[in-house]
Amino acid sequence: MEKKEKTFEENLTNLESIIKELENGDVDLDSAINKYTEAMKIAKECSDKLDNALKAVNKVLNENGELEDFKTED
Repeated sequence: MEKKEKTFEENLTNLESIIKELENGDVDLDSAINKYTEAMKIAKECSDKLDNALKAVNKVLNENGELEDFKTED
């Protein structure tokens, strides 16, 4: 069975939940390390999605119908 990729919003909610658990301080050290590692993976996924979205937004269609980087005239 293929694992469905979570949306940005789902990842962000999950990240916030982990942060609240860690801030609460009721987590043993091993669990805290695992949760921190998971949070870092989620944060990287979110960052990568934002980077990809930014790159997509900064492209425009040229006259030939091809995407190219958006450039402003100086």
